Amino acid sequence: MSSFFQYGEKVDGYDVLVLNEREARAGAGILFALGLLSLMNAVALGHVIVTKIFISFFTLDFLIRVIQPRYSPSLLIGRFFVQNQRPEYVGATQKRFAWAIGLLLAIPMFYLLVIDFQPNPIKVLVCIICLLLLFFESAFSICVGCKLFEIFKKDPVTHCPGGVCEVRAKEPIQRFNLTQKIIAIVTVLSFSFGLYSYFTKVESKTFLAKKVKEMMMSKAELEAQEEAELQREFDEF
Repeated sequence: MSSFFQYGEKVDGYDVLVLNEREARAGAGILFALGLLSLMNAVALGHVIVTKIFISFFTLDFLIRVIQPRYSPSLLIGRFFVQNQRPEYVGATQKRFAWAIGLLLAIPMFYLLVIDFQPNPIKVLVCIICLLLLFFESAFSICVGCKLFEIFKKDPVTHCPGGVCEVRAKEPIQRFNLTQKIIAIVTVLSFSFGLYSYFTKVESKTFLAKKVKEMMMSKAELEAQEEAELQREFDEF
């Protein structure tokens, strides 16, 4: 019974209880894929049942992660896919803190989108933030909650994902030369401008897309849009 309340696993050579980061990343990738599909389903088709099911599963999964991660459904499925890979051990305490943040984001989403359905762009934005956190963990092994844990904890944190807690110099392959910096910056700026142009210039086809577009428009653009709509209605009349 005492092992049930032990958060993390004891591994030789580690002075703290640890979890397998590869398993956590796989679980994050699974949740990200499911969350993205449910969001796209709601936006494109207008059906919310898939989103409600996903948010319910997401909330339950993170609740289990905070209590005892060895029984989390997404982590167990992730373990199946990475069971033949060498484990990458990270401290269990900071992962628990990060997953607690995920649970705090999930609870209001569960109430406002499952129990008392009240969709609006702000609540959707919270969903997108959760998806971004999952994406950063699965794609780049960047645990934002773990970084926040370092800020609040007085003692030095060890065994972080990717070994970022340990002070070390970057290897040559990890550095950017001037050409690489320019390519990376231009790519990011191009994608950002393209995304902004898409939301502000392309005709919106769904309720959510229209709301997002309005949130990104200036006051003058909103007034011009309202005047154009009034003029169109007047011309039709």
